[in-house]
Amino acid sequence: MKDRYTKDDKMADLLSTGEKLLQVVSRFGIPLGVGEKTIEQICNENNIDTKTFLIIVNFTYSAGSYDIKDLQIDLKTLQAYLQNTHIYLLKFFLPHIRRHLIDALGSSRNNDVTFLIIKFFDEYCSELNHHMEIEDSEIFSKFPDLIAGKKIRNLSTEITRMHTSPIEQKLSELKNLIIKYYSSQSGNDMLYNILQQLFLCEYDLYIHDRIETVLLLPEVKRLEERNQHNQSGEVDENNDREVQQELSDREKDIIIGVVKGLTNKEIAEKLFISVNTVTTHRRNIAKKLDIHSPSGLTIYAIVNKLVDIKEINL
Repeated sequence: MKDRYTKDDKMADLLSTGEKLLQVVSRFGIPLGVGEKTIEQICNENNIDTKTFLIIVNFTYSAGSYDIKDLQIDLKTLQAYLQNTHIYLLKFFLPHIRRHLIDALGSSRNNDVTFLIIKFFDEYCSELNHHMEIEDSEIFSKFPDLIAGKKIRNLSTEITRMHTSPIEQKLSELKNLIIKYYSSQSGNDMLYNILQQLFLCEYDLYIHDRIETVLLLPEVKRLEERNQHNQSGEVDENNDREVQQELSDREKDIIIGVVKGLTNKEIAEKLFISVNTVTTHRRNIAKKLDIHSPSGLTIYAIVNKLVDIKEINL
């Protein structure tokens, strides 16, 4: 597919295309008042890699079907774009939708379906927030070291794992629940407006997911292979030291719970923390110990005297 936009096109023409590309440009932190300047001129003024900017713009314009073969992306620029997308969705767009959703559906005290729809939306926002927090803290935070040439353990695998289930899928379910099962004698204009916003958010999340799987993942793999080739053996020692970090007291409590056969929910209730926090701790434990099964943790716990063998149902 031929590029819709090139470096010599005017930024004002791109911004006039419509809402979807307006969102793209805003996430690069580019201010309005672009005059007659070209895309390349505006990118240079704002210290943005022009090639990466154009890849993301054309990828979004083509609804994720843009051919990126042999195109090299500036990971630092892409990271900033993705993190700004997180901020926009979590801090602005989703709270904005929630406020309008409450206005459109009325008081949750007077309608059980209304309450459940808002509850469904809040649970989705919580899941999405957790997903994006993990991306920021456990994936994006490692990009500077990856760019610098350090070998990072299983980063591309972690990105793949986090995208096994599309993050926009549950939002589609919410749309369908409103369309099929919510009936109101008034406020239909507001409801239709809410649905339009949900469609926009669903598309935004779809493109975000596609950017991470189609643009980000290949670039991370490329850098991993480069670093593996350039520094074979050298960084493995650093990674071994990283894996052998000491467990925190909370992580030891989690291990004890797992070894005793408790579920994540039961561990969370026992320790007065959320299930998401338990999941995060278990992921960190696996990374530190390179142990991924309850059986392996049982052996570790017994050897390190975290539990007595008599406490375990073998």
